[in-house]
Amino acid sequence: MNKAIAIINVIAWAGFWAFGFLALTAEGYTEAQLVTAALLAASGLITGIIAYLRLVRGSEQSGYAKPSARMTRAQREAAQAQWGQIE
Repeated sequence: MNKAIAIINVIAWAGFWAFGFLALTAEGYTEAQLVTAALLAASGLITGIIAYLRLVRGSEQSGYAKPSARMTRAQREAAQAQWGQIE
């Protein structure tokens, strides 16, 4: 499954860069073509970000990457209680 997500990630980012470049540097295209290129670039960006985040989550769960340093609720509340007290 991770291989499929990685392939989707690469294709999405390639689409983002290709269509984004077309949307920004195009001369002589109609407005509909520019809007289409911009929409395809935006969909590539969104798909690429989602696929990347899924790959990161999968690598953390499999043990390939170290998990993110997340705070527990008690740690977060203790830190917020000290907010503004340290000078």
